[in-house]
Amino acid sequence: EIFVTTKLWNDDQQNVQQAMETSLEKLKLEQVDLYLMHWPCPEKDNYVDAWKKMIELQQQGLTKSIGVCNFHEAHLKRLLDETGVTPVVNQIELHPMLQQRTLHAWNALHQIQTESWSPLAQGGKGVFDQEIIKSLAKKYGKTPAQIVIRWHLDSGLVVIPKSVTPARIEENFKVFDFRLDKHEVSDIAKLDSGNRLGPDPETFN
Repeated sequence: EIFVTTKLWNDDQQNVQQAMETSLEKLKLEQVDLYLMHWPCPEKDNYVDAWKKMIELQQQGLTKSIGVCNFHEAHLKRLLDETGVTPVVNQIELHPMLQQRTLHAWNALHQIQTESWSPLAQGGKGVFDQEIIKSLAKKYGKTPAQIVIRWHLDSGLVVIPKSVTPARIEENFKVFDFRLDKHEVSDIAKLDSGNRLGPDPETFN
């Protein structure tokens, strides 16, 4: 089954309808499964109006669901307060070094699915060489990447590991024949250092 997601880029927050129609034309589709606003861009302060337009797109049947990326709690609260419509997904940078547990918990409380981007921390740098990751990889006969992906899943996250290599893509799927126990999940959680590798949503515009 193919699930199609596309995104509203920052420069198109004031041109949502046209941006969506352009995406559908490029995809040769009449509807996508999920449409995401890429960043809040708080300095420009267009994200609430853009969200209202995305609600209209859903009502038009151009997308089945709508969500956001890189939104912090304050951004999400504004959407809920001003529109009453909750994003189904909040896609955020999340990996063992930046776990954003408070935001993940807030999302869960409001029935927003947290989705991890950069889940392997840019190729596993600073993660794959950690002793807990190496020991679990040996225990389960898995690669470090598979251990980290499984940690995301066992933490209640949707995970999107990025790869253009067919063998690596296939490897990333082979994580459903084992589970980490709660102590192992907790041990990996201890790697959290607040190390953000991508832009800060509060300042990225």
